[in-house]
Amino acid sequence: MSLEFINFLARWGHLLFGITWIGMLYYFNFVQGGYFKQASPEALADAKAKLAPSALWWFRWGAMFTFITGVILLAGVGKQHVMNDYIEVGALLGTLMFLNVWLVIWPAQQIALGMKEGDGPAAAAKALLASRTNTLFSAPMAYCMLASPHMGYSAEHLTSANGGGLGLYLAVAIVLVLEANALFGKQGPMTTVRGVIVSSLVLTAVLVGSLCFL
Repeated sequence: MSLEFINFLARWGHLLFGITWIGMLYYFNFVQGGYFKQASPEALADAKAKLAPSALWWFRWGAMFTFITGVILLAGVGKQHVMNDYIEVGALLGTLMFLNVWLVIWPAQQIALGMKEGDGPAAAAKALLASRTNTLFSAPMAYCMLASPHMGYSAEHLTSANGGGLGLYLAVAIVLVLEANALFGKQGPMTTVRGVIVSSLVLTAVLVGSLCFL
């Protein structure tokens, strides 16, 4: 089995697992959250006991295998010395999203759903903020991943050639500030589905603009 074919399998798996992960992320934020607010007490209890744990299983393991296949692909890119700022920002976003799933959302959801003891309302709020932040990150992450092989190999984007620039540093700083907000801040404009979608698109424009013009 050639290395090229192994790389292709990793890329295929990365896409397949990523669809599963982000699809579940959008389901939680765009569908389930709204339903939980409108459901009857009996339906809500049943959904929390049966539906949500099953959905969270697919969600967190989709994230895990998306991350693993992404690391394999990133290692291959690094060996070829063709790192560019798009893939670096995209990988940063994806890594933070993965960590949010396993270190913030899943532990907090276990408490919120009554699977573990703790402050349920506080845990639910913590999980929601991290989940909203992952939704915020999803559009620019997808843009950067797609832009990397198609637009990232021009001279101004090759960090292996010029070591990055102001645009890359600014993009990274913005992402890290938003991640800090996910851990310690508030939802702000992301309290509604429309708000988080608009915020995600605006963030995409800001990060791409930073990479392209600074």
